[in-house]
Amino acid sequence: MTHRTTYAYDEDVHDSHGVGRLVPRPLPWQIVAEHRVEVRPRPLALRTGLDGYGNELTSFQVTDPHRSLVVEATSDVRVEPPVYDAAALAAPWEESRPCASDAASAWAATEFALESPQAAHAEEAHDYAAPSLVPGRPVGEAVTDLVHRIHSDFAYDGAATTVTSTVEEVLRTRAGVCQDFAHLMLACLRSHGVAARYVSGYLATEPPPGEERMVGADASHAWVAVWLPGSDAWLAVDPTNDRWAGDRHVTVAWGRDYGDVAPVKGVIFTEARRSTLEVSVDVAPLGGVDDGRRMGG
Repeated sequence: MTHRTTYAYDEDVHDSHGVGRLVPRPLPWQIVAEHRVEVRPRPLALRTGLDGYGNELTSFQVTDPHRSLVVEATSDVRVEPPVYDAAALAAPWEESRPCASDAASAWAATEFALESPQAAHAEEAHDYAAPSLVPGRPVGEAVTDLVHRIHSDFAYDGAATTVTSTVEEVLRTRAGVCQDFAHLMLACLRSHGVAARYVSGYLATEPPPGEERMVGADASHAWVAVWLPGSDAWLAVDPTNDRWAGDRHVTVAWGRDYGDVAPVKGVIFTEARRSTLEVSVDVAPLGGVDDGRRMGG
């Protein structure tokens, strides 16, 4: 798996400071065999660490004058379909509200039930979620229904929104990309008190034989994970592709919204007036079949 970010400038950059979240997370269903992050030109400093959500950070500083900066991450990852406890999926969705739960894991989930900058609790989102969140409905069924409705009601359109688009704008245009659909779903669930987090990662670029190619496989992808009551597990769902996340989803980072998990960001010191950004992603499966549960037709 390779993620390459290339910046180009029309004048020299004299100092560039950046931070990336580009290394997949080690998880019970995801083994990270190898990984490396390279920066060109060669950085003065390259450091790694963890942020507050346990995501691996790579920070760098380039001080040689340059008009091109390349950040390339390569990883070898084995992913299996997550397995969920049937009793947790069958619990009423109301129990996925940590403020109303006595579960030991509820405290850690509480932050993900709160409003965040890019997933505001719009009244329209609360109302949109209501038909899925029928009182007493099993959480697995309720979340699956909401995923299916978002996929059916909203069109995938890369020109409809920008990285700063709000939940209200997405509801108005009924179109967007994976980031928008993840933020919308977060607003829908959190406005009802349900804990859910934003997940950033990748999709396998080429599907296994007989499988359809999923939307969003040419760049970083985003989906949502919903806290399951009575456990430390989170149900990962992909509203862009109307399915549960399976072994074609590679998890890199999670947080409250995109602002917590941007793949690369930073600051530069330059006289340049123009710049371009190019991102390429290649996730080549080594084998296996995606057992992620398809939702809908």
